[in-house]
Amino acid sequence: MPLPELRLPVETPGPRYLFSFRPQQLPTLRWPVVVIGGGGAGASAALEAADHGREVLLVRKPPAKVSNTRWAQGGIAAAMAKADSPERHSEDTIAVGCGLSEPEVVSRIVSAGPDTIRWLEHFDVTFDQRPEHHDASERGDGRSLSREGGHSFPRVLSAGGDATGKAIQSGLDRAVMAHERITVRDDLRALDLLVSNGRCIGVLTQSAHGDPLIVLGGSTILATGGAGQLYRETTNPHVATGDGLAMAWRAGATLRDLEFVQFHPTTLYIAGAARVLITEALRGAGAVLVDREGARVMEGEDPALDLAPRDVVSRAILRRMVATNDTHVYLDASRVEGGADKLFPGIARMCADFGLDISRDPIPVRPGAHYFVGGVRTDADAATSLPGLLACGEVTSTGLHGANRLASNSLLEAMVMGRRAGTVAAATCDEPEDKGLRSLDDDPTVGPKPDAEEEVPLNLDDMIYSLKALTWRQVGLIREAFMLRDAVEKVDFWERVLHSRPQRNGKHVDLVNMLLVSRLLALSALAREESRGTHYRRDFDQRNDEDWLCHTVVSRGPST
Repeated sequence: MPLPELRLPVETPGPRYLFSFRPQQLPTLRWPVVVIGGGGAGASAALEAADHGREVLLVRKPPAKVSNTRWAQGGIAAAMAKADSPERHSEDTIAVGCGLSEPEVVSRIVSAGPDTIRWLEHFDVTFDQRPEHHDASERGDGRSLSREGGHSFPRVLSAGGDATGKAIQSGLDRAVMAHERITVRDDLRALDLLVSNGRCIGVLTQSAHGDPLIVLGGSTILATGGAGQLYRETTNPHVATGDGLAMAWRAGATLRDLEFVQFHPTTLYIAGAARVLITEALRGAGAVLVDREGARVMEGEDPALDLAPRDVVSRAILRRMVATNDTHVYLDASRVEGGADKLFPGIARMCADFGLDISRDPIPVRPGAHYFVGGVRTDADAATSLPGLLACGEVTSTGLHGANRLASNSLLEAMVMGRRAGTVAAATCDEPEDKGLRSLDDDPTVGPKPDAEEEVPLNLDDMIYSLKALTWRQVGLIREAFMLRDAVEKVDFWERVLHSRPQRNGKHVDLVNMLLVSRLLALSALAREESRGTHYRRDFDQRNDEDWLCHTVVSRGPST
């Protein structure tokens, strides 16, 4: 039986749509299936819908080939070994989810793991094979399997060592571009979901030249990824600005468990270097966390030591940084069997650019925002609370992850739920109909018109940096009520200022969406007065199943 939900009272400032527009005056495209987002989940959805005979339009946010899937280093989890099982994988997932995973959803997704691996191999995704490093009972038909944090058994498959996401995304991209029923538009940016008579009927987009264009869809699939760019320190690419979460909220869809944000414990921390993650597979291969004196960080913190769940490791690192008055700790990979530089060539090359030999030199690391656990609520068929709208991937809350994501389950979920969304969209798409889409030119709930006057120019770069710094300090690894309330007040002020100005460019839209999602995140974190999984409250530092064994949900309300 699903867990209960607590609906949070959230005010609804800001416009329903970002742009004022008249539907009858705009160019309009019509497609049976529209997919918003071209990462692993979106590409999987498009391929599945097209294979079921539907014409698909795939809209990808520029730059088109940047996604969290492509950046994923670690791997994809699936119970492929003879001694492993989906039941065991489910148990690990539920344990890490800290009571908020939905067992039926978990079972359905992890049971699809082996078939998903074979499906990806159909697209020439080649998983690493190093059988000599594993006992026969731990091998998956010759594929190399590693163990990551929270897993009780080796079940994480990699490709190219630390280039798994890139290999998967490249294989899916080739298939998408070759499919005769998929049309890809990299020159359109999704702005808002269109709703008519209580049903999602497509999306309002903006061309590279700034011109609005309506795309009507018989079924619409939201696959826009996460929102790591809300934080100053993040492993996410710059496109991860929470667009899908913001669009879904404005359209009236229900969002769930937004307080749960996973921080990856080991983000490279070198001045001048991008904050890219150092894959957990490196710790799985034997690397250990140490402080500047060489003392083990995880000693006495958790029985699983360096392979403890990510929230446990992240907070242990933060405590050690405070105790040693340091800005980071170190990942020592010098004792990795087979040589860390050979097993993880991408990380080795990246660190070598800064004079580090990872087979010898400790890697400076600290936590960084990595994965949005909460998102748009969906059922097991990828359906949201808004008819006509399906969703998949990191933008969603399916019930798989609960309060904390088990390592390498995200790529699995993206492919499994992406394929399911595509299948359902193909079976349920209706002829796109816009008769109920009213004129919005004079609607007071719509954003300012492009010709609205600006008195004092806004420095959007400064506002974005200030927001990211605020969220990192006050809505990050450790939270307290006064910090969260202050964050909400500041974000409210910035939102009021921004909504009084015209939205003309991509950076402006990014900031609008980031502010909205930051506010919803902070309000959700303020409401949950306990510590659970990735959500840690210093003023409520214990898990409280009596009062908080439930999901939190927020929604704007019905949209027209």
